[in-house]
Amino acid sequence: MSMYHDALLAKIIQTDKNYRPLIPASLHTRFTRAWSDKDARYKWAARVLQLIKFLELVVEMGLRRNVSSKTKWRGVVFLEAVKASLRFFILKITRKPLLSPPIPERDFDPVSLPPSNVTSSPTLAPSSPSESPSVTPDHLRNNHIPLPPHALMSPRSETTAEDYLLPKAMTTSSVKPSLSLIKSLSSPQDWVSESIYILRPLVYASLLVSGRRSNRPLVVALVMEIFSRNLRRTPPPSAALERTEYARRDRDMLWYLLRGSIWQSYTRPKVEALATHASHAPLFGLFGAFVQDWIPLIDEYYYSNLLPDLRRIVTGHVQGVAVVESDKNLVSEVTILTERFSTFEVRMVLFAPSMIQQTLD
Repeated sequence: MSMYHDALLAKIIQTDKNYRPLIPASLHTRFTRAWSDKDARYKWAARVLQLIKFLELVVEMGLRRNVSSKTKWRGVVFLEAVKASLRFFILKITRKPLLSPPIPERDFDPVSLPPSNVTSSPTLAPSSPSESPSVTPDHLRNNHIPLPPHALMSPRSETTAEDYLLPKAMTTSSVKPSLSLIKSLSSPQDWVSESIYILRPLVYASLLVSGRRSNRPLVVALVMEIFSRNLRRTPPPSAALERTEYARRDRDMLWYLLRGSIWQSYTRPKVEALATHASHAPLFGLFGAFVQDWIPLIDEYYYSNLLPDLRRIVTGHVQGVAVVESDKNLVSEVTILTERFSTFEVRMVLFAPSMIQQTLD
């Protein structure tokens, strides 16, 4: 539902010629939106891939309740195979390293959109223009109070002109065409590195089917991760978008702390000790209870360790900097899940990923 809302808002922006964004779109949004507009196959493959990532934990919960454990793991492997196929399909179309998420993020606040014109609506009959006088904008209603002085104009300002102008300077990525923000894969080594990165989750899930208590799936996944990292190319400093994606992949390696024997022998005892100490603190008791309720989710579900990439939404601007929050529409749009699953499980699906993601950020 949130993806559908984003598509509607994107159409409104494209058709409204009077809309001017306060800040330019991010490099990720420019790249993914350009490919979505250029190739319909990319757009639908990216949407299906993101939809699967949003629903994979819910699907696993349904399989765990209704079918046997062996059938559940077959369903997990099937989901990973579909995701790998979609990623290879996107790689074939773009011939560039994959971005996560592959769809454009909502980088504006819907409140900032200009009010819609009722007379231009195709579903309403045209009406006569309003006779009411024009309303004075809010920033012009009171012009007797002087504005606060700017940081650079104050006599004791610690901000230099270089520090103020440097973030506003244009970079090479700002003037590049959107489709050229990431360089295409050229050498066989680049293709092998990206292919290993795509196949890694599928291989890990397939090995887990044969034995969950074995260290073999974790070791093979780590070897593939490190091998892919060593084979990938080193982007130049001007390739900001590609460097950001590779930095995200490096940070995602921390999730191996919640997998296999690393979780059972090292991470889980430390998390349980931290939750126990926090539960006795006056202000951290709620956090400790939440962590204790979240630990069984890691033990029982495969996708509890693979958090979906929550989209970010610009909810405002403070001194020219975008204020970004997680998509809260996801909570209100899937509350119908409580009719099928328990309240505890739905709470973990909706709230645990966002809280952990904010903690890592």
